[in-house]
Amino acid sequence: MNIYNILESLNISFEEIVHKPVYTAKEAQHIKEKNNGVGCKNLFLKDSNNNYYLYLLEDTKKADFKNLSKKLNTSHLTFASEKELNNILGLSRGGVTPLGIINDSSHITKIIIDKELISKKILMHPDTNTKTISIKYTDLIKFIEYFDNKYFVI
Repeated sequence: MNIYNILESLNISFEEIVHKPVYTAKEAQHIKEKNNGVGCKNLFLKDSNNNYYLYLLEDTKKADFKNLSKKLNTSHLTFASEKELNNILGLSRGGVTPLGIINDSSHITKIIIDKELISKKILMHPDTNTKTISIKYTDLIKFIEYFDNKYFVI
């Protein structure tokens, strides 16, 4: 499957820019000046029971794993390994994106979205860290629901 074909089939409009590779939210700061939207951190996490989560939050916020664990009623959230990231979402570090659920054929990744992203345009990589697209929050939800992954807004 191709992300662009899915976006088109779901009538999801987006703006895209091509840029040099970026690996962190800090490196991607210059992209916000060129593309209308909110920059995000996309953290691929797992808990002690090997449940997987992709946590989206504004790039200016600090992730509070302890508080997030409480809200998810789970324990010991940590970063999943790069091997797990690649096996489950087909992604590598620096290219994490919620659109990676296109490769999660078992639908095991739960998407956690910070409530401050509601009603905003969100910047994310489509399939590589050399491109950034801007899509509406509601369109991201439409994409997630299309793939039957569970999601939570906290």
